Amino acid sequence: MNDQPDISDEELMSLITRRDSAAFEHLYDRYAPVILGTVVKIVQNRAEGEEILQEAFWRVWNQAETFDADKGSFRSWVFSIARRLALDLLRRRNVRPQPARNESEERRFDQEAAPGVSVPEAAEMAIAATQLRGALGRLSDEQYQVLELAYFKGLTRQEIARATGLPLGTVHTRARLGLQNLRTILTDKGNT
Repeated sequence: MNDQPDISDEELMSLITRRDSAAFEHLYDRYAPVILGTVVKIVQNRAEGEEILQEAFWRVWNQAETFDADKGSFRSWVFSIARRLALDLLRRRNVRPQPARNESEERRFDQEAAPGVSVPEAAEMAIAATQLRGALGRLSDEQYQVLELAYFKGLTRQEIARATGLPLGTVHTRARLGLQNLRTILTDKGNT
């Protein structure tokens, strides 16, 4: 697998459905660092984040045949699995995550690459994280607030409505528009 670095996620998933462990390792190495950073940001605990990462990839291995490239990218699929697991953990704890203890700790998770990640892959992930932060900064304050509460604090839309005092419909609209705007901003960046 190492001699074919340009193999697509979809091709790797096709191999994984046939139980190709080398393809699985390749996908794990490609996505584990950035998924771990995202999950740790949600659950605020590295050990729990690592457990969630392992569970997410266990599901990728066991449910590979359920992946459908026509419905979205592998990247979106695996991130949604990991995010759901992280939010499930928060709900089981019945506590909301606290902000990172300090900015340097938050940056460490953004910049720390897992062992075995090549410099180009680490650079690509850092660029993607920077682009996402830049795109989030271009949203309106209202859209940013709703997306932050949903994706990084794990609140449901009903909980966001209660916490902010906004009508539920307004929360839905701001979330939808914020996601649409993010998609547009990131797509435009990819085309420039």
